[in-house]
Amino acid sequence: MSKQVLVPLDGSPQSSDALEHALEEFADDEITVFHVIDPIDAGYNAPVGLPGGSEEWYEGAKEEAQSLFEEAQEVADEYGITLKNATEMGRPARTIVEYADDEGFDHIVMGSHGRSGVSRILLGSVAETVVRRATIPITVVR
Repeated sequence: MSKQVLVPLDGSPQSSDALEHALEEFADDEITVFHVIDPIDAGYNAPVGLPGGSEEWYEGAKEEAQSLFEEAQEVADEYGITLKNATEMGRPARTIVEYADDEGFDHIVMGSHGRSGVSRILLGSVAETVVRRATIPITVVR
């Protein structure tokens, strides 16, 4: 029976490395790439107080996710693998753990640090939180 593998993507080099690892190690399994749209980002990027600002931000975030999925599929095509993809809105660590549990994933493969930089010595804050809270095996790729 094949496993369901979740690979969170945020556009960082580490998440790309995690995808490559998943494609190599779980080639016979079902791989889903996953992007979390963090509403906290809207506070920094959306034009506050302008009508439609939050909608424009959200549409831009969805387009960014779609772009990440297209890039991921181009990499997967080199392995002859078709990826599934999913997007959710929420705080990244919590959303990754909840989505993995709710959808019955067997494994998470993720980068050690996201695009926001190194906030911990060994692990980024999102990766650290997922490792602490997930109920399934996790592979963290440096």
